[in-house]
Amino acid sequence: MKIKEILVNCNLLEIEGDKDLDIRSIAFDSRKVEQGTLFFAVKGTQVDGHDYIDKAIEQGAAAIVCEKMPGTKADNVTYIKVDNTAYTLGLAASNFFGNPSKELRLVGVTGTNGKTTIATLLYRLFTDAGYCCGLLSTIENIVNRDVVPSTHTTPDPIELNTLLHRMVEAGCEYAFMEVSSHSVAQDRIAGLHFAGGIFTNLTHDHLDYHKTMANYRNAKKKFFDDLPQTAFALTNLDDKNGDYMLQNTRARKLSYALKHDADFKGAIMESHFDGMMLKVNGTEMFTQLVGGFNASNLLAIYGAAIALGFNKDELLVEISKLHGANGRFDMVHSENGIVGIVDYAHTPDALENVLKTINEVRCHKETLITVVGCGGNRDTTKRPEMAAVAVKLSDKVILTSDNPRFEDPDEIIRQMKAGIADDDRRKVLSITNRGEAIRTAVALAKKGDIILLAGKGHETYQEINGVKNHFDDKEVLSEAFKEAK
Repeated sequence: MKIKEILVNCNLLEIEGDKDLDIRSIAFDSRKVEQGTLFFAVKGTQVDGHDYIDKAIEQGAAAIVCEKMPGTKADNVTYIKVDNTAYTLGLAASNFFGNPSKELRLVGVTGTNGKTTIATLLYRLFTDAGYCCGLLSTIENIVNRDVVPSTHTTPDPIELNTLLHRMVEAGCEYAFMEVSSHSVAQDRIAGLHFAGGIFTNLTHDHLDYHKTMANYRNAKKKFFDDLPQTAFALTNLDDKNGDYMLQNTRARKLSYALKHDADFKGAIMESHFDGMMLKVNGTEMFTQLVGGFNASNLLAIYGAAIALGFNKDELLVEISKLHGANGRFDMVHSENGIVGIVDYAHTPDALENVLKTINEVRCHKETLITVVGCGGNRDTTKRPEMAAVAVKLSDKVILTSDNPRFEDPDEIIRQMKAGIADDDRRKVLSITNRGEAIRTAVALAKKGDIILLAGKGHETYQEINGVKNHFDDKEVLSEAFKEAK
């Protein structure tokens, strides 16, 4: 493919060399450059690709896209200057792979909580209805029914378009993907054509990257600002930012809510640990999912399916068959009657939602024990908030490690403790080793008690000092239940 074809519709400021040059591959990581590669010098959060231009040329790069031209240039290499290499990479990746998002009905889901559940259940809903579909999520990527391991909530533009291209080749008609705030801010979704967008909610998260809630909110909003007129934009009116997301969108505006009037209105009629009865636009249905946050997620799924033309008469029946995403309010029962719940809740709001759901369903004669930690090298300001929520809504709390990464887990726990009032310290234990913390929770529990393991959900590893060690909350909890018989 020629350079000029790859860079069509890109804002090129300056070209030195042959723009009719044939290109074999594209890359923004110099380690992945081979003979005939078009290399994009992208400024990242950790490194600047401009520092690796010479290495890319040594590896065989035929052309360089950059924001500043190098002082000395290699012979027989084409140099292209642009104002934003990250954005240009997104457009170029789409072009290089034949703009696969235009061949699919691609729906993006953004927000702090609920992205994985909504994207996953939409994939299952449409797959069960007989459509060939793709999924891009935190847990896994799926091309038709083939699972591809996931490393990021939203992949980089090259991986993203590679997967979308595979979906098109596999005959997929629909694709559902999580759209993280990082991916919008870093232009990872530039060049994609969306058939629809869904906003779930906005709560405290990722301020280590975005610095302010306004920046975080506006990254989400930009996704809706960029939707085409042919798309739909579905927002949660129960969130104070719901209307804000749609202020400048050209897409068809739709809404869902439990507490406000909306296009797709829901109400919880009954709630139990094995499911709940919902009323959706006046019709009752039973779902295996639990909690107000899941009721909201199901309304988003219902609204998106209607917007995509799903048969309305069959929709509620099909939704009632769905079960939750892995690691989201995932229940494990012991033989002696203890209820274990594994959930990915890693923000104050998500933890509050899960604990409130448990408290709404339980009879309150039992003890609720919450095991929770906070990830290292991430937003530190939410740590005391997480502990405060856990203590407020639980009978006992065990503070422990999550993924400490390169931080001291004891220091993370110390920062969490800052959110706990002196009078509440008596109900809190600190056990750094997560496995030991889970086993201690099981040892403290008796028949009928509830144990919530929060923060890691679907993850099957614990990252310590750059090493991912095998660790699965659900697996450890199940083993602890067996040992405690």
